[in-house]
Amino acid sequence: MPNCNLSLQIIPNVEDERLYSVVDKVIEYISSCNVRYEVGPMETTMEGELSELLKIVEKSQEICINEGAGRVISIVKIDYKKDGVTIDEKIKKYR
Repeated sequence: MPNCNLSLQIIPNVEDERLYSVVDKVIEYISSCNVRYEVGPMETTMEGELSELLKIVEKSQEICINEGAGRVISIVKIDYKKDGVTIDEKIKKYR
């Protein structure tokens, strides 16, 4: 399966002062997964095979729960096309 882009905005229901530290744990996990990713101010975009990226989303939610979140809201956007899609083709002209 060709690469796709998946953007994940994860919102753990934790105390305000813990929000960034929990999100940081999710980003640390994504970093360990050997997929290309870019952190933005509202979401993290990853590049890879869809099935692998969806597993990352699932584990990211588990991380939030394990960190004490009573609930986790995840907003996922997927860009997929037959021949694959890359982060570079979308943002290269802006860098």
